[in-house]
Amino acid sequence: MSQNVASIVTPGFFDGIKNQAAASCAGKSFYTRDGFLKAASSFPKFGSGSAVESKREIAFFAHTYATLKKLTIQMPTVTINKQYPCVAGKKYYGRGPMQLTWNSNSELAEKLCLLQAALWFWMNNVHSVMNQGFGATQKINGALECGGKQPDKVNARIGYYRDYCKKFVCDPGQNLSC
Repeated sequence: MSQNVASIVTPGFFDGIKNQAAASCAGKSFYTRDGFLKAASSFPKFGSGSAVESKREIAFFAHTYATLKKLTIQMPTVTINKQYPCVAGKKYYGRGPMQLTWNSNSELAEKLCLLQAALWFWMNNVHSVMNQGFGATQKINGALECGGKQPDKVNARIGYYRDYCKKFVCDPGQNLSC
């Protein structure tokens, strides 16, 4: 994690995200800036590009805010990753700031703090496409939302992303939609 992350994700910025969620949102009580910075320190390449690239990547919060309000959603019991087969009778839930879903991600999230799990997912599945624009990062829920399936959700994420880029005083770049 570059020094830029802590200077960009100020207490005011982080609390501003949390304060947009309803008082009943469980994430308001356990997602903290310090917890985020600690999780981010596990991934030295997160936010480590140029000043603009760092700000655009940190604007990944557009994905996390979109799911902050729905911290647990039951997922179908389907074995996606054979390394982590579904356990008979176990229920799997999307959880955390990036709604990690499916049994393999649920098993991972049980082993890591949820902020760290979200950043792990980001760094292993999304970080490499940052240079293609925010639209490419929407692969997080692309199969469910992109291709005209849920334009309201896609547009909400784009709106959050633009808002965060504006707060960071950085151009959001091209290719905003998936």
